[in-house]
Formats: sequence, C-alpha cells, structure tokens
Amino acid sequence: MSDSKPKTGESASPFNIFAKTFWTEGWGSIITAVMIALFIRWAFFEAYVIPSGSMLPSLLIHDHIFVNKFVYGLRVPFSEKWLVEFNPIKTGDVIVFKYPEDMNTFFIKRVVGLPGDKIEYDNGVLYINDKVVEKNVPISEEDWNWLTDNDFKNGHVGLGGPEQFAHFTESLADKKHTIIMRKNRDYDERFRAVTVPKDSLFVMGDNRDNSKDSRVWGFLPKENILGRAMFVWLSCEDTLPGIRFLCDPTTIRWKRFYHQVN
Repeated sequence: MSDSKPKTGESASPFNIFAKTFWTEGWGSIITAVMIALFIRWAFFEAYVIPSGSMLPSLLIHDHIFVNKFVYGLRVPFSEKWLVEFNPIKTGDVIVFKYPEDMNTFFIKRVVGLPGDKIEYDNGVLYINDKVVEKNVPISEEDWNWLTDNDFKNGHVGLGGPEQFAHFTESLADKKHTIIMRKNRDYDERFRAVTVPKDSLFVMGDNRDNSKDSRVWGFLPKENILGRAMFVWLSCEDTLPGIRFLCDPTTIRWKRFYHQVN
C-alpha cells in the first residue's frame, strides 16, 4: 500500500518550478495569470479614462473606454518601434497616443490628416487637400443631450452657456461624428496650410474650440500611437472623493455602457 502523505524535499517545495502543482495550484498559476494579463494589455486591449472635454460630445469626461492595440499592429515590447503592421490608420479614426511633448502622458484625438495631406483651419472651417470638410445638420441630438449644465459651468465645453455653442455632423472619409463649435464667430486665428510629413499624422479634438491638438503642438509621430478607441465600457458623471480614478456609483451613466466610439 502506497504512502498517501506528500513527500518532503525538493518536490514538496512551493517554489519548485518542475513540480506539476507549482503551475496548477501554486505560485506558477499566479505568475501565469499575471503574464497573460500583461500580454493582453501589451498586444490587444487596454482601458483608459477620458480626463478632459477636448473630445466632447463624442466622448464625455469620466468615460472609461477600451482601446484596440492590435488593430494597427504589434510593437517591440517596451518600445515605440513597430514589430509588424496590420490595418492602415484611416482619416476619422479616434486614437490614443503618447503626447509628443511628454511621453508619459496619454492623449486621445481624431485623425484628420494622413501623410501627404494638406491641412488648413480657417475661422472654424477645416480644409483637407484644399477641399472644405462640410458641417451638416446633426444626424441625431444624442451626443449633444449628454452634455450637462456642469459641462458648461466648469468650462469643459468652453467659456459660455449652451446657447453660445452649436453642434454639427462632420464626415471624415466614411466616419460621421459630432463636433462642437462656438456660434457667431467673428474672427478666429487662422492655422495656415501645412502638409503632413511621412510617418506622421495631424489630429484634432471634436470640441474644436477647446482642444490642445496638432494646431498647437504639431504633427503626431506615428510611432506614438497606442491604439484605436473602441467603445465605452463604463461612464459616470463624477468620481469618488479623494479617489479620482474610481466612479461614484450613484452617478453612473447607465445608457453609455457599450457606447461605440465613432
């Protein structure tokens, strides 16, 4: 009759990587789970939180979004260099990227210009390759209706109340999205025409008068891109006091769950 007690010695050690139980029940299973999670975060998906109003009304402050990091390709780990590239970046894509002036800060904007495109912005009118990007009557009021009095009072939209702003539907390539602009524009400083260089992009926020984007800090190097925004998986009007990264459950915007980012 065999002894049912566990054997002592090397095989019984919880740190014996050659023991089957190390990988199924011991520390190895925890290490494996962590490595899988880190791999998924590096290669496929990562969550981010919208901190500002530069993408209003498409994305609200405290929207928690999932970003597809696999859609454009894979990078060399711990590097900005592409290991392999898949789908091309398209005009109209909403992307998360490392801010060129501080690589530890992440921004989210919409791609307006690709390499070789000529971009100009004059008194609220966007030109791409000398053609006006038309602004039409909104397809829906849904995006605009998400804005609250606090968004205007706190300056998230811009200075002024709702009556001083208008929203439009803009089409970039095959993507239709909502933008916000100030009404009664007498004069706006002109952003003179530039041509997007190789391996770079021109990006802008949907909140056109309250966005720090390529009009301010220049072209975005393609290697700074982290991925394309997919959908909102959690959203709230406010966070817990003293814990700015956790949603206040009493202010959750339930209807924004799985809201697609257009």
